[in-house]
Amino acid sequence: MKIVFFAIAVLFTIATTQTTQAHDAADSNRLSQMLQSYYNIKDALVAGNSKTASESATDFIKNLNGISLKLISEGNVSSLLKDAGKIADAKSIDKQRAAFANFSTNITAVAKKLKLGNQPLYIQYCPMKKASWLSSEQAIKNPYYGNSMLTCGKVTGTIQ
Repeated sequence: MKIVFFAIAVLFTIATTQTTQAHDAADSNRLSQMLQSYYNIKDALVAGNSKTASESATDFIKNLNGISLKLISEGNVSSLLKDAGKIADAKSIDKQRAAFANFSTNITAVAKKLKLGNQPLYIQYCPMKKASWLSSEQAIKNPYYGNSMLTCGKVTGTIQ
């Protein structure tokens, strides 16, 4: 009888571990997709493309809504949804860039707590705007001023 209970306990542990690993992989994938949507917004702002920035912000919202509140606090989710919503709804590149500053501050706070991807995240800073953003590369491509000040800024930190 003890052997039967032991076998059941072992099978339950294996099944639970596999389910947990599947959920962890799905959550990791969602976090990675959310980060990629953020990068797409940033790249659209660098290019001065408000339509793509808006579409990418909508994608960000969809990705964020698929992530468990066990990973990201409700307060962080609320802030990110509000910021991304402003970018998605704005028709003006200037308004999108203004909203991007707060959006970047909030996603940087999340990135410091969670592993959003497998690559380092570079925290970059624009002294003219007095605002930061995240980038997947060290080269500066300023989303706040686009072509008019494309390389204005510096790397101020790295999130591994």
